[in-house]
Amino acid sequence: MVIKSYSKINLTLKVGPKNRNGLHEIQSFFCIVDLVDKIEIKKIEAKKDKIIFLGPFAKLVNKSNNSILNLLKTLRGLKLISNYYSVKIKKNIPVFAGLGGGTGNAASVLKYLIKKKLSKSLFRIIENKVGSDLKLFFYKQGFLKSLETIITLKKKQKMFFVLVQPQFRCSTKKIYTRVRNYKKMKSLKKSKLNSKLNFINYLLNSSNELQLIVEKQYPITKELLISIKNEKGCYFSRMTGSGSVCYGLFNNQINAKKALNNLKTKFPRFWTSLAKTV
Repeated sequence: MVIKSYSKINLTLKVGPKNRNGLHEIQSFFCIVDLVDKIEIKKIEAKKDKIIFLGPFAKLVNKSNNSILNLLKTLRGLKLISNYYSVKIKKNIPVFAGLGGGTGNAASVLKYLIKKKLSKSLFRIIENKVGSDLKLFFYKQGFLKSLETIITLKKKQKMFFVLVQPQFRCSTKKIYTRVRNYKKMKSLKKSKLNSKLNFINYLLNSSNELQLIVEKQYPITKELLISIKNEKGCYFSRMTGSGSVCYGLFNNQINAKKALNNLKTKFPRFWTSLAKTV
């Protein structure tokens, strides 16, 4: 069985102080996009899982400690599964990039193995072992109000992106340790998002609060974001998650493709891709 494992983009990101579990509270508009890893999974007659990573980013994955291994071990510990599996993952999604590729892999395998709806307590145990953004991959678009709560949006927006990763990778843990100031979390007023124009304006007036930290450490980030923003049809450019992938949100697919070609010429050593919402 081959399944698709999607990536996510943080359209906004607000960081709060740590909660009782030692994790920073965050708020974020997010969307799932069609940049995918492909996962082949099957049962095996063995007493150990066999996990193989392939593709352009395979060598950067920790083979002895990764989201898939952690998920399978956790599910067996909870007696939700008893079998062992061969899992081959073709990594097309950059790692240490802010796209949630590893957690998305675990979410896709979880959906495949567990068909019934899990209780909140069981899901929280799995999330603690795999990644705090696991729940995002069960929605196509939404607003993460807190680490515990996602608000769904009635109207799903169709969006086109150009993604660019500079030649460095960000450690989520290290980037979060550099956060010094916390802004007050806000309540979401859905009435302000009743059209695509209002939605885009809301995003324009928001930010990713980790972006300045990465820009200071890696100045090429700021240059890249300016270059993306200057492309025709780009509403805004921003970093996703804790980086290092930067993106531009474009008004249509044609302008996104033109921008991609221009950015490839300007930054030939950087990874680039088109993406759209699913």
